[in-house]
Amino acid sequence: MKHLFLSVSATALLCATGPVLAAEAPASSDVSEVIVTGSRATAGVRAEDSPAPVQVVGAQAIARNGYTDLSTALSTLVPSLNVSTGQQDSGTLKVQAALRGLSPNDTLVLVNGKRRHISADLTITRANSGTGSASVDLSFIPVGAIDHVEVLTDGAAAQYGSDAIAGVVNIILKTNNDSGSVSGTVGEFGSGQGQNGQWSVNKGFSLGDRGFVNVTLEEHYHGFSDQGTYDDRYQNTDGTTKAGIAPIIAANIQNYKLYPNINPGGESDPRYNLYNGFFNAAYDLGGGVEAYAFGNYGYEISGHQGNVRAGNAISGVLAGTTTPYYPLPDGFILQETFDETDASITGGLRGKAADWSWDLATTYGRNDDQVHTINSANSNLYKQLQSLSATPIMPQRNFYDGAFIGGEWNTTLDVDRGFKVGLASPLNVALGLEYRRDTFEIDQGEFASYYLGGSSGFAGFQPLDAGHHARTNFSQYIDLAVDPITNLHIDLAGRHENYSDFGDATVGKFTARYDFGPMFAVRGTISNGFRAPTLEEEYYSGTNVSPTSESSSLPADGAAAKAAGFLPLKPEKSTNYSVGVVAHPMEGLQITADLYQIKITDRILETGSILGYRSGFGTNGVVSQAVLDALTTQGVVFQPGVTSAGISTFTNAADTTTTGFELTANYTSDFDRFGRVDWSLGFNYNENKVNKVNPLPAAVTNATFGQTLLLNLPAVTGLLDETPREKVILGALWTEGKWAVNFRPTIYGPTFQYVSLDGTGTGAGATKEYIGTTAIFDLDIAYSLTKALRFNIGANNLFNTFPPRVPNVPNPAGGVEPPDGDVVYNVPYIFAPWGYNGGYYYVKATYSF
Repeated sequence: MKHLFLSVSATALLCATGPVLAAEAPASSDVSEVIVTGSRATAGVRAEDSPAPVQVVGAQAIARNGYTDLSTALSTLVPSLNVSTGQQDSGTLKVQAALRGLSPNDTLVLVNGKRRHISADLTITRANSGTGSASVDLSFIPVGAIDHVEVLTDGAAAQYGSDAIAGVVNIILKTNNDSGSVSGTVGEFGSGQGQNGQWSVNKGFSLGDRGFVNVTLEEHYHGFSDQGTYDDRYQNTDGTTKAGIAPIIAANIQNYKLYPNINPGGESDPRYNLYNGFFNAAYDLGGGVEAYAFGNYGYEISGHQGNVRAGNAISGVLAGTTTPYYPLPDGFILQETFDETDASITGGLRGKAADWSWDLATTYGRNDDQVHTINSANSNLYKQLQSLSATPIMPQRNFYDGAFIGGEWNTTLDVDRGFKVGLASPLNVALGLEYRRDTFEIDQGEFASYYLGGSSGFAGFQPLDAGHHARTNFSQYIDLAVDPITNLHIDLAGRHENYSDFGDATVGKFTARYDFGPMFAVRGTISNGFRAPTLEEEYYSGTNVSPTSESSSLPADGAAAKAAGFLPLKPEKSTNYSVGVVAHPMEGLQITADLYQIKITDRILETGSILGYRSGFGTNGVVSQAVLDALTTQGVVFQPGVTSAGISTFTNAADTTTTGFELTANYTSDFDRFGRVDWSLGFNYNENKVNKVNPLPAAVTNATFGQTLLLNLPAVTGLLDETPREKVILGALWTEGKWAVNFRPTIYGPTFQYVSLDGTGTGAGATKEYIGTTAIFDLDIAYSLTKALRFNIGANNLFNTFPPRVPNVPNPAGGVEPPDGDVVYNVPYIFAPWGYNGGYYYVKATYSF
């Protein structure tokens, strides 16, 4: 191990908990069963008594595995929650959480019940359900700061506003005022790559006898991992150098940094250093009024390796000569890097007056993501500069490409009280007002980063890309809850919102639960919801450059997109139905089961590449002049060797229906002196159906080329099947004395995608490539040396299971090549739900005080 810290959360060592904590009734005594998510009007309800499905995940369950990011840890505990996979290039820098097979944008994240700001950066590299997501970056919320997480797996836009189509993740922070812990973990993949280290300290402080401050500090390091292999442009399938390549490459290829596996390509994990601080505080002002505040500051520097550039990628001619000069004969592997700052602050007052409970709060959150390309070069700029000099010069290697800057300012007033109305319970009434201002800014890059095509790998943001955008939103809600008769609970909520950019949205929700007795209850909900387009989706603009292609993402409301026939974005709209049961058939056994259906119209998706040029097509390669005109409008300059050029944009692309079933079960066996076992089962079945795909604008359609669909087959496949339909989480946590063993198999159902020779996924060469049903086993073994000190050793993906590798396909010359325009042979399928790096093995140590 290259990096050593002290090990994770004291709470992970004081209590032994496993996936049982992901049940609706938490099994650990340190996690309160009372929840605050799911209804605005009902306070003090236990999770198992909730009319809507809420799963509670305790801090111990999160800590008792080797996953050091919150998103992935939750995905191993909540069956309907998955993390985004299948991303390439800079898309691997963001791990996003999503519920019920929908986009991460459709899951609302709260902290202490307050809306959390989203990342300013978009995931834009693949046309799947996570593409275009500007969702909350959970990596800036340290696990050590968390008391528990409440996951509402039900539509809740009527209660919480935009984004809650699939559900809500509410992160509840620690409130302890004296105890603390110091913890750390180190680990790496079985290949020896991806070295990982994390340390954390959490401490509570009392403010006399009237308040507390709880503070968490965290540092997290993760190193590169690389699943790249031989490069089709320069090597044969056995790694030998191809005949007929440029002499400069043939002479120097063995000097390339990673020879013979010279190309990390898109199949590699990024490296990053992450530094987090979080606090939570409250103080009793007297007179029934309490002041509270919480917030964070985080900084992350991260980088992803791009495709290798060969020794002739950068060349020039000395002034007065005709002889080419190659300043980088050994080629180079560029990195796209991000310097990201994330900060938020919430302050509020809450109290009670005239039987009304009230809460007035304001929150500001900001995410600033500066983008650089390092170890790269601008080939066209270098040619111009070298032509002016009779002596060799070196190209500029590092570039500031620009920045994404996003901000949210949110102010809320919530009031509630109960009224006696002669029914089985008081009528609880909750009312609220909310004002929000969202901002999004793209800062242009330095001149050399975008001039004449820009730096290789990622062209900087041009003046046409740059801009500052803002909108406001004002909303009101009402939530009514009552038991009209004994054992029947009804909750009715309504909400109206007005956005300054697209107008009004009005949504509602009806929830009911009937308890037939202490052993059995039925529950159900009907609601409609919406998701406003993010400013990032409306105004993102950028260019991506690879050795063989150029593509530009057009702002959805920009002139180029409108000229190509695309309309401004409008909100997604949803209708949710669910029905379920809660059962206690015997002592110690709890079962919940819920059926659900989510219909969404006008889903906002990135189109994928709409080509304007493809080498070899027709007489001049032009597929769509309208696309080429749009690229010109965006200021894109074609570089030598480019074989395809296209555009993409965000649009209301499709209507979908998601149907599913979720089951949880928990049981405890006591074997007396042989210990105790907490058994758990989580199951989710999720099926997506595309009901309608909107037509491709006529201006960019080319029937001869086969460009006739707004979403091609790979894009539709991404919506349907790049997350598993079935997911089973089994858990067995054995505890006895100083020992605890947590064994957690997770079974992922099959997923697939299409690959093809031409990259469209629609031609004769398109084939359906599967990842079959796969079981991944996690194991954690803990030993308490003393009451305060505990050690863990464990493995995620214990048996080092890799996904299948992408097959090579025939090429016109009679050989083979990677499919879909890729340049690396036989890389693993990157859409595997458990990742593509194999097993991860770790140790932990924790000291509590």
